[in-house]
Amino acid sequence: MTLAIDIGNTDAVFGLFEQDTLLHVWRTPARKDAAAAHYEATLRLWLLEADVPLSAIQKAVLCSVVPDLTPMFRAMLTELFGKDPVVVGPAIYPALPLDIVSPYEIGGDLVANALAAYTRFGRNCLIVDFGTALTFTAVSATGEMLGVAIAPGLKTAIRALFSNTAQLPEVPLELPASALGQNTTHAIQAGIMLGYEGLVRSMIARIRAELNNDCFVIGTGGLVHTISTLQADFDEVVPNLTLTGVKLIGERVSMVGQIAEPL
Repeated sequence: MTLAIDIGNTDAVFGLFEQDTLLHVWRTPARKDAAAAHYEATLRLWLLEADVPLSAIQKAVLCSVVPDLTPMFRAMLTELFGKDPVVVGPAIYPALPLDIVSPYEIGGDLVANALAAYTRFGRNCLIVDFGTALTFTAVSATGEMLGVAIAPGLKTAIRALFSNTAQLPEVPLELPASALGQNTTHAIQAGIMLGYEGLVRSMIARIRAELNNDCFVIGTGGLVHTISTLQADFDEVVPNLTLTGVKLIGERVSMVGQIAEPL
């Protein structure tokens, strides 16, 4: 079995794979103030509930965009499984069948998305990932990462509005019935939810045009189903594309004998 871990600015997501089958997905807040023992106990509990012994985990692959958490998770995984995890980063990118733009700047999660899309679909792809950030990653049929666009994610936008504006409540991520809110909650939902609906459609259209309309659009991420009116804009929705990409990176690294990225 392979354990793929994707640490984002909001959550740490764990995926347990048996070959190509994703058996379990677990999610916990990515807290910088939490000790390694907290995450170790949480992971042990998940595995116990799934009736999976530690010895069944043959490989762990770690992808993190939170530098403060990366060393702690790496040490924890090494202690648990008796071997270093593969750590996604520039040191192992040469092992991947991708031409990666700005390898020292791009997030490992976006590389994982690109590899998963390239491996699964083998054509020009645009991955729209609804997470802490809303990202648009384009990869060509030959594995060239063509570029990325980044906007604040849905929860990030609402929290920013809530935390920086007096007398505005934090609101649920729900589509309003009208673009004209009749109260504060509905007004915020109209601006954010319907605004992001237009943002996503506009970006898809612009990127499609730049790729001469040869573009397969994939929706992914924890909030991919939040704006229900966008589902028809995606050619396919793959909620756990990033975890699949993280697992594939681990496989590619093993194939060429690469080792985990040093701290």
